[in-house]
Amino acid sequence: MEKLQPTAEAVLEQIMREYGTRVLRLVTLMVKDRSLAEDITQDIFLKAYRHLPRFRGESSIRTWLYRIAVNECKGCLRSWAFRNLLPRSWISRESDVSAERQVMERAQRDELVRLVLELPPLYRQVIALHYYADLSIAETAEVLGVTEGTVRTRLHRARQQLRQRMESREEWEWNGTNGCES
Repeated sequence: MEKLQPTAEAVLEQIMREYGTRVLRLVTLMVKDRSLAEDITQDIFLKAYRHLPRFRGESSIRTWLYRIAVNECKGCLRSWAFRNLLPRSWISRESDVSAERQVMERAQRDELVRLVLELPPLYRQVIALHYYADLSIAETAEVLGVTEGTVRTRLHRARQQLRQRMESREEWEWNGTNGCES
């Protein structure tokens, strides 16, 4: 009996199981809104399903999906409706550590996410792809359609901006200008 080929639906189901959460996290970080990210993620997988027969395998499925995700997010960020939305949710992960430690880690993570969300979109994209989606410099460059040097430059500038924002925040808190009086 000949080897049976999986259907496009079966392939898509496997891709969604394997990459669904990662794509949703990436999109949430890029658009700053969980419910909007869920809608965009559905569109990403629909687009992937429609274009699955044309996938040539020149890149990995992961980078191909992330490329679709970045393009969908760019379109959303350009739209008038998006510019009028306020961020309503944060990215979170559950862990099985003590409640106190979990609260502290979440506060630190939320602060870092907040600072990343304040970055310009070009820098936010490379941070999201490289650190949150765990893509290499080469894969990030492929997803964004730029050179590896451009990715390195954007990462460097994004990290500089994050460092400056963290330092200015710490300085603001240590100078007693946070509204607390002694």
